[in-house]
Amino acid sequence: MLERGETFMSGYTVQDRNELSGSGVGTKVSPVQFAADMKELRSVIGVLHDRASLKPLVVAPDGFFDYGWFKQFLTAAGPGGVDVITRHIYNLGPGVSEDLESKILNPNYLNNEKKNFRTVRSLLQAVAPSTVAWVGEAGGAYNSGHHLVTDAFIFSFWYLDQLGMAASYGTKVYCRQSFIGGNYGLLNTTTFEPNPDFYIALLWNRLMGTTVLAASFKGALYLRAYAHCQKNTTQGGVTILLINLSKLITYKVSTVLLTAPSKTSTRLEYHLTAANGDLHSQVMLLNGNALGVTLDRNIPTLTPVQVDSSTPISVAPLSIVFAQLPDASVQICGS
Repeated sequence: MLERGETFMSGYTVQDRNELSGSGVGTKVSPVQFAADMKELRSVIGVLHDRASLKPLVVAPDGFFDYGWFKQFLTAAGPGGVDVITRHIYNLGPGVSEDLESKILNPNYLNNEKKNFRTVRSLLQAVAPSTVAWVGEAGGAYNSGHHLVTDAFIFSFWYLDQLGMAASYGTKVYCRQSFIGGNYGLLNTTTFEPNPDFYIALLWNRLMGTTVLAASFKGALYLRAYAHCQKNTTQGGVTILLINLSKLITYKVSTVLLTAPSKTSTRLEYHLTAANGDLHSQVMLLNGNALGVTLDRNIPTLTPVQVDSSTPISVAPLSIVFAQLPDASVQICGS
């Protein structure tokens, strides 16, 4: 993480400062001053990379979202003033909170963040249409999270819902806090074994393409659903993500693909549950088998089960399912 006042240059990204937007964290910078600084930074980049065909991106402000501050900043920065607008998400509150589990499993609480995603998208469309949105840092619960919550299976509900929500509102990049460190790392800080969210990130990356599809259902408050074109599909394949926050209800989900000319014959399913049914376990089961590195320290094979696509998808209580329909023939996912 960058400290205040530092500039980070890696490849083709330039990030300036950290958490100085809005009321800041400890200190703050006015949106007009921040915009002036970005203009100066853009000028420096122009000099240093004047002959480069691909110049570094200017990424800012990497702080908490404040509508008024962000609007003033983008307006003062002017067209193309920044390439990427970034914000941080710690919407569960401090890591010491005792109500993290109830928030993570509360669909109404999770829905609160939709407003920010939607507002950022609308703001960019109105003020800075050439600028894209990133989540520059998100650990859910600030001050290093909470052991056996933000580094355990239960946090996968929050993390996957965030990824699905971000994609639905056009956010192009989502940076997880952290790969290793604190109580929200993807790796265990002592053993370096993957925590459950490591496998969540891996499955998302392998299965979910960049084209987002509409996914809707009725009468299932505790079921979250997202759909994307299958990654690297050439046959119009689709991947559906189902998140069951209910402790009691098993949902039976029948898929209806409105743009598909024909039904698929086989569906690939990845059912994710907590070891021994313990939401605070740091071991995740894939189709009933515990995930862990192999004896030669490699990532295990993530093997789905094959199911007749005419049958409903069964989503057990407190479980997550990726369902892949490789032969869905959805036109927008074709090529």
